Amino acid sequence: MTSLEMQRIPSIKLVTAETARMLDAAASAVWGLHPFALVEAAGRGCAQVFAESFPGFFVPALRVMVFAGSGNNGADAMVMLRAMILRGHVSISRSVVVINHSTDADIMANNPRAGALRSLIKMGVPVLAWKDARSSPGIFSPTEGAALPYPLTQADIIIDGIAGTGLKGPLRDEASDMVACLNQVTVAVQSAEGTTLQRPCIVSIDVPSGNGDLWEPGMPILKADVTLAIEPVKAALYHPAARPWAGTIQVVGEVFPKALIDAFEGAELLNWECVHRRIPRIRGDTYKHQRGVVEIWAGSTGSAGAARIAARGSQAAGAGLVRLMVDAPLYPILGASAGGVMVVPVDTGNRADGTGAGPKERFHPDAVLLGPGWGTLEDRAFPLHKALDREAQGTPLILDADAIVLAKDCVFHGNAILTPHPGEFTALTGISKKAVLAHPGPILTQVAREKRAVILFKSHVLIIAAEDGRLGMVDGMAPGLAAGGTGDLLAGLCAAIAARMNRNAQGFDGYTCAIAAATLLIATGTSLTFTDPLELADKAAAIAGAAWL
Repeated sequence: MTSLEMQRIPSIKLVTAETARMLDAAASAVWGLHPFALVEAAGRGCAQVFAESFPGFFVPALRVMVFAGSGNNGADAMVMLRAMILRGHVSISRSVVVINHSTDADIMANNPRAGALRSLIKMGVPVLAWKDARSSPGIFSPTEGAALPYPLTQADIIIDGIAGTGLKGPLRDEASDMVACLNQVTVAVQSAEGTTLQRPCIVSIDVPSGNGDLWEPGMPILKADVTLAIEPVKAALYHPAARPWAGTIQVVGEVFPKALIDAFEGAELLNWECVHRRIPRIRGDTYKHQRGVVEIWAGSTGSAGAARIAARGSQAAGAGLVRLMVDAPLYPILGASAGGVMVVPVDTGNRADGTGAGPKERFHPDAVLLGPGWGTLEDRAFPLHKALDREAQGTPLILDADAIVLAKDCVFHGNAILTPHPGEFTALTGISKKAVLAHPGPILTQVAREKRAVILFKSHVLIIAAEDGRLGMVDGMAPGLAAGGTGDLLAGLCAAIAARMNRNAQGFDGYTCAIAAATLLIATGTSLTFTDPLELADKAAAIAGAAWL
């Protein structure tokens, strides 16, 4: 691999609200960046990113409303509106700012929110207190004498700056009422080209109001169509329980210096483009064993498809050899259409040690995968214990589905990857689905540390936690992947990447392996089609081949 090929596209830093607060303080104390300058950069950056990402929303006579709270999120939203006016995207006469509350002292205060508000007032933008707008008729439909110049349902864009991640507990009072009201207003309309657009488009600054590190399902939260996430991005956006409320997430950079962001710890927001370079390309003189040898124990009566998909996933991610160990009754089904996969029948009734018929130790895998469609019968104990012995000696082990349940009491040796979905994670740990979906980072990191294994948590956001504290998130929200067999495919991808890493000088690192497999899976799910996971494997093979061959 050339030095140019080895250059990495950096991941995006994800931080907690407390880390964001410390970064704000350091920006002022260490870098001399005044809060007014930061708000100005954030608001203008939001206006630019939104205009570049969603040009279809900019129509003649555009109507824009800003809902601003008392903090810097409200200031960011008002600066965004001012930038849109200065760019000519919206006229002053069709702009409205609604604030949760404001006194003369608030307006004259020396802070970014008051400064932005004074600027818009001087420009002639109408500013209303929420209590006045709320008590007046005409919030949802045109009414003569209403406080608002046009109702919420006639706005094209509503900018949400009601609350940020510094929120302690649930939204209350005016903020909660604003969010409840805005969650009722989205209506579908036809554009001139016949495309269905959502009017108004609700655009949240940084996070949808109500979201934060402490948010849990049931607390008030705004349903945004777009979230303009200011870098460093807040990890709470990607907590699985909260993720659907953010809509499309666009990252707004160049507000804080990169060196300042890098000085703080956080998780990684990952995608295929920033991950695939962490796995070396395959040299032209490589032979099959150097690409990695994978052994898969999978399938049972009624679940032969899981075994086939897992094996195909390993081929798609570049394994040089794949041996599929299946129950003897499945051998005629899978062996007849195995392609390049070595299918071996296992008849535990014929061997006291439970290994079944087939080659002895001539085959030495570089990685072992157990579990897709495997079942939890007693005869699984011997191959599981044998795989655990190999893991203790350094062979990467991937446990999926039923194998996770079988190994729930195990502590590993740093060479294992577990791939549970929420139900399997609860079976593994006893921790509720609700808890892990709402607050995944600390929970998954703790379990990874206790188990001495990498946890690849499967949901509409894939989350990877390592024993050493590394934490990665891969934004999914890809309904095309919501199909039986997708998890089996992911396990197969993991096994192939693990085998190649183990075989070559780079060595196996479970976190790097898991994030590569997770981002490869999501990269295959971007097209809006319904498909069989075997077809997804073909797409994964094309993407992986382009990157690694």
